[in-house]
Amino acid sequence: MAANGDLIELKLDTLGHGGEAIGRYRGLVVFVPEGIPGEKVRVKIKERKKNYARGEIKEILTPAPERKEPECEVFGLCGGCHLQQMDYSLQLLHKQKIVKDTLERIGGFEEVRVNEVIGADHPWIYRNKAQFPLGSDNEGRVITGFYQKGTHQVVPHRQCVIQHPLINRIARKTISILNNYDLTVYDEKTHTGLLRHLVVRVGICTNQALLIFVTRDKKFKELQEIARKLMTEIPELKGVLQNINPRRTNVIMGDKTLLIKGNDYYIDYIGSIRYAISPHSFFQVNTLQTERLYNTVRKYAGLSGQETVVDAYCGAGSIGIYLAGEARTVYGIEVVGSAIEDAERNAALNGINNCIFIKGKVEDKLPELVDKKKIKPDVIIFDPPRKGLDKETMATVLEVLPPKIVYVSCNPATLARDLKEIKACYDINEVQPVDLFPQTYHVECVVKLESNV
Repeated sequence: MAANGDLIELKLDTLGHGGEAIGRYRGLVVFVPEGIPGEKVRVKIKERKKNYARGEIKEILTPAPERKEPECEVFGLCGGCHLQQMDYSLQLLHKQKIVKDTLERIGGFEEVRVNEVIGADHPWIYRNKAQFPLGSDNEGRVITGFYQKGTHQVVPHRQCVIQHPLINRIARKTISILNNYDLTVYDEKTHTGLLRHLVVRVGICTNQALLIFVTRDKKFKELQEIARKLMTEIPELKGVLQNINPRRTNVIMGDKTLLIKGNDYYIDYIGSIRYAISPHSFFQVNTLQTERLYNTVRKYAGLSGQETVVDAYCGAGSIGIYLAGEARTVYGIEVVGSAIEDAERNAALNGINNCIFIKGKVEDKLPELVDKKKIKPDVIIFDPPRKGLDKETMATVLEVLPPKIVYVSCNPATLARDLKEIKACYDINEVQPVDLFPQTYHVECVVKLESNV
C-alpha cells in the first residue's frame, strides 16, 4: 500500500468538487491537484490518510488532449485558481458533471435535468474584486499577492490573470507607494503590525474603482498623503478608505470603515440597472456573467407584474431590483445593515419604488413577514451563503409553500441537501449552472421549483 514519499502510477478517473482529479491505486482513493480525468500520471504521495491520499504529479505519462499550459506563472503555487491546466470548454463539462453527481449523491436526484453550463465569453480578467493579503520580503519591503495553497504565506504576484487589469494596476501602484514609507505589515502569530490587506473593487462597466486599506488599528498618519498620491496617479480611483480590523481572525474586514478621500462607493451596471457599490456590499465578482445569472432567475420566476416576491439574503438588493419592474412588490431581507442601506440607495438610483428592504435574519424575518404581516409570497428567491438554508427558513417554506421558488446557490453540496428537504412538495424542473468563476472549480446554480401540493 502506498505511503508518504512513494511514487505510483495511476489513471485519473474524475474531478472532485475541490478541483482535484481523483484516481484509485489498489483501492486507495488518491486526490491529485492539476490533473485531468483520463490522464495516466506518475504521482508522489505527499499525504497519506487511512482512507485516502494526496499526491503531486511528477510526470504526465498520457496527457489529456485538452491539457494546456497555464496562463499564470504562479499557478500551482498560488491557491486562487484550480483548473488553468485544462481547456475552458472541458472546465465547463466537468462543472456540469460535478453539479449532477452532487445532486445524485447527496440529494438522490437521478432524474433532474442539469443543463449545460452557461460559460463566459471572456474566461480571463473577469473579477471585479480582489482581497490581497500583505506580507514582507527578505529585505523588509511590503509585498502582495495571494496565499499559497493551504498556507497563509503570501506568493508575490503582480499580474493576476483573472483579475480586471485595473485591479492589478492599482495593486502595483499602491505597493510601490507604500514602500516609500516606513510601515509595518501585520503578523498573525504575534498580532502586531499595521497593514493587513488591500481590497480593490472595480466597476467592469464603468471602470471606476475603490481601494480599501485594512489595518490592525486606526493609527495610519501617512494614509492621507498616500491616498492623495494614488488618486492623482490613478484617475479611475473614485475613493480610498480605511477599514479597521483589530481582531485575531481570518475574516478580512472589520466593522469600522473610514472614508479617507473621494467617495465611499462606485457605480456599476448589470444590464440597464445601476448599482452603487460600497466597501461591504455583496456583489457577484463576475459582472458580465451575473447578467446571465439574473436573466436565468428572471426566466425561472416567470413574473407577470402581479406577483409578490421575496428576495431572501438580498445583499445590496441586486436581484430584487433587477426583477422589480416585472413584479408588484419585492421584499428584500438581509442581516447586514450597510447592505440594506445600499439596497435602498440602489432602488432610488433606478427610480424603483416597489421594493421594501428589511434588516434581519431570514430565519426571523421571513416567518414574521408571513405570520404577522400576512404577506403571502408568490415567488421566493433564495441566494444564501455557502452554508445554505437554516432549519427555521426551511420550516417556513414548508408552511407557506409558495407557488414558485428560485434557488441560487454557490455550493452544490448544500444545494442538494436543501432540495432534498423540500422535494416532496416541489417539482424540481431543471438546474441551470452558470460559470461565474472560470479557472476555478466553483460554479453557481439556479434551480426552478414549482409547488406540487
